[in-house]
Amino acid sequence: MGAGRTKGRVAQVDVQGTVAAGWEPVRDAFLRNFEQRGERGAAVAVHRDGEKVVDLWAGTKDVDGQDPWTEDTAQVVRSATKGVAAAVPLLLHQRGLLDLDAPVAAYWPEFKAAGKDGVTVRQLLAHRAGVPVLDRPLTLAEAVDLPTATAAISAQAPVWEPGTAHGYHAHTFSWLLSGLVHRVTGRTIGRWVAEEITDPLGLDLWIGLPDAEAHRVGRLGPVEEIEPPGSGALKLRPKRSVTEAYQDPNSLTRRAFGVIDPKPDENDPVYRAAELPGSAGVATARALSRFYAATLGPVDGAGRLFTPDTVTLARTEESAGADKVLLVGTRFGLGHMLHGPASPLLGPSSYGHPGRGGSLGFADPDAGIAFGYVTNGMRKTVTADPRAQSLVRAVGAVVNGAV
Repeated sequence: MGAGRTKGRVAQVDVQGTVAAGWEPVRDAFLRNFEQRGERGAAVAVHRDGEKVVDLWAGTKDVDGQDPWTEDTAQVVRSATKGVAAAVPLLLHQRGLLDLDAPVAAYWPEFKAAGKDGVTVRQLLAHRAGVPVLDRPLTLAEAVDLPTATAAISAQAPVWEPGTAHGYHAHTFSWLLSGLVHRVTGRTIGRWVAEEITDPLGLDLWIGLPDAEAHRVGRLGPVEEIEPPGSGALKLRPKRSVTEAYQDPNSLTRRAFGVIDPKPDENDPVYRAAELPGSAGVATARALSRFYAATLGPVDGAGRLFTPDTVTLARTEESAGADKVLLVGTRFGLGHMLHGPASPLLGPSSYGHPGRGGSLGFADPDAGIAFGYVTNGMRKTVTADPRAQSLVRAVGAVVNGAV
């Protein structure tokens, strides 16, 4: 399948990169995001059966700047980081180092405090541990200090009986996973990801941005909410109960997203350098797509990350239905978000994770597809951004022969 250099221009934006023959609908959807949806700077990449078929970028590096987005521009991808981080416990299990059904306290004794002694690794990964909030929010300095943050989550009492329900652990997932991985491996999760995943695969992806790479990262910021009529986008107007929950400082929703107080500046070098696997990863779209491709099979001569059994684990539902934090129906596997109405991916076998406000990465084993999208323009969406969804629909159209 041949690939050709493409350079389109829409809304005074030069689109750079390559698309393989037959994948032009993804380029067209990417262009429309700039023309119709207020995109400022973004990139999208797609692999199929380990081969890169889409690799596009356009716009400005900074949401509020003029310098162009280049081939190597990276961005903070918020909770899309969770999808990469979730590979760590799966790989530890694959290597026989982690029992998914063992109590977390078997590896992390301090975690059993305050009624969490029965919480299993499986429950922790599936957002069923009952600790999406902290009674006392952490400062940024406390949040980025692993001993301080893991001590806080160890001491926290669950807000529901662990295992009986699920709710999105928006920020506490960072410390839950960091604490577990550190105690199993003796390494921080950022170091483990670098040594075992990103360096071997040659990925421009970091959980803890090195100073030497900081110049490549653009500034995030809010963009106008624009959605063209008849676009086919997922209707994202929240229910009144959801809107009220985000406004109520005592709700689980508001508390879960407010466990770092004051709210951190995601453009702050301190935040970007932090090993926060739930929210602060930095990546290119190409790296996200290549990472997910490697979970499915070999990529450019590099060995696959997941065995077929581990792929089955990644795509298997562990939590579904009413989410006590997001207040909508969500589906989770072992750390990955799964395809569903609140977060449509490519199809029933898809696993990955969106980042609040835009970014998205996932794999679809049935179609052999891996996908990565990153942006510097943050919208108010949590699990299904219209720009990412337009790209996913275009990928689906190509895969299903609808174009």
